[in-house]
Order: sequence, then structure tokens, then C-alpha cells
Amino acid sequence: MEKVKVEMTAEEQAQFAKFKADEAKKAAAAKAKAEREVYKQMVDDEVSAAIPILQELSGDIKTVKQKVIDNFKAIIAAKAELFKTKNPEQRSHTFTTSDGSMRLTIGQYTTDGYRDTVEDGIAIVKDFISSLAKDTDTQALVNMVFRLLARDAQGTLKASRIVQLRKIAEDNGNERFLEGVRIIEESYQPTVSKQFIRAEVRNDNGAWKQIPLGMTES
Repeated sequence: MEKVKVEMTAEEQAQFAKFKADEAKKAAAAKAKAEREVYKQMVDDEVSAAIPILQELSGDIKTVKQKVIDNFKAIIAAKAELFKTKNPEQRSHTFTTSDGSMRLTIGQYTTDGYRDTVEDGIAIVKDFISSLAKDTDTQALVNMVFRLLARDAQGTLKASRIVQLRKIAEDNGNERFLEGVRIIEESYQPTVSKQFIRAEVRNDNGAWKQIPLGMTES
């Protein structure tokens, strides 16, 4: 049978080319959508499988953590009685085996915080210290004090810096300066958050190596 040759005009060729391009675009879009659906299903399957395992792990970690903390309550009480170290401000306790191969620290995280009266203390310190800026040496002291009174990204004074400020005030000896520091210290009201456990063992080189107890540790 003789093949029939179909001839198209330039306009028809352009329309046919556009049709083929549109079909190819639709096919590519459909494939991409199907691949996205496969990906979404993979995510659903793996997340659904992982969450129950991680929930169980979290529960186990919580149970073990509480058991260790409970077991050490009597030891912490005995330590305070034996060494006369009853200090309500102490936030952590470290215990090391007799052979020095294992070490355990139990404590509580704290976040620095202050009552409103801290602003009065800061104002007193700043007023006094600003009056000292007369020459290069005293300006250096002023700058140092202002750095210690600088707040962190969360707008909080760092307690460790107030300790340094206390030393500077004591060295200076001015009662007004000391009064301002005392007000700041008396305003300190830290927030105690969750308890933590840090376990460590000596490695072959004699250095302490922490046992990973969190998902972000390895």
C-alpha cells in the first residue's frame, strides 16, 4: 500500500509543535506530581514508624534518669551531713569512683533572673561609676563596669559578671558603689529548670569521655 504523505502548512506545523510541547509539559507535570506523592508517602511511613520508637526511648530515658536521681538523694544528704556542706545555692553534685575511672554529675539547670529592684541597683552603680570618668585610667574602669552590666541577647544580666562587679566594688571601697552592687545581688532570682545527669568514663589516654545521653550527642 502506498503511504499517504500529509503535508501541513506552516501554521499547522506550528500548532502541532505547540500541541506536542503542551503534552510533554503535562506529562512532566504528572510525573513530578506522582513523585511528590511517593515522597510524601515515604515521609508518612518513616515518621509514623520512628515516632513510637522514639517515644518509647524517651520514656525509658526519663525512667532511668529519675531512678538514678532518686538513688543519689540519700548520698547527697549524707554528703551534706558528713562534710557540713548544706548549701541551698548548690546546683550540682559530682561523684567519682575510688579508682578514678568513672564520674557522675547530678544537677539542675538555672536561668539567671532578677526582681525589678535590680534596676535601682544598676542606676546607683552607673551614676557613681560615670562620675569617675575623668582621665584615661578611670575611663577604662568605667568601660569595664558598663560591660559587666551589659545584658545578654535575652535581656538578662549574667550572674557571673556581677561576681566580678562585686570584686571591683570591694577594691574601690566606695560605700555607694557597694550599695548598688548589694541591691543587684539581693535582686537575684534565678529560675531552676530541669535536672540533668552527666556521666563520664576515663578513656585509654586517661581523659574523661562523656557518655552520650541525648539525641544530639554522639
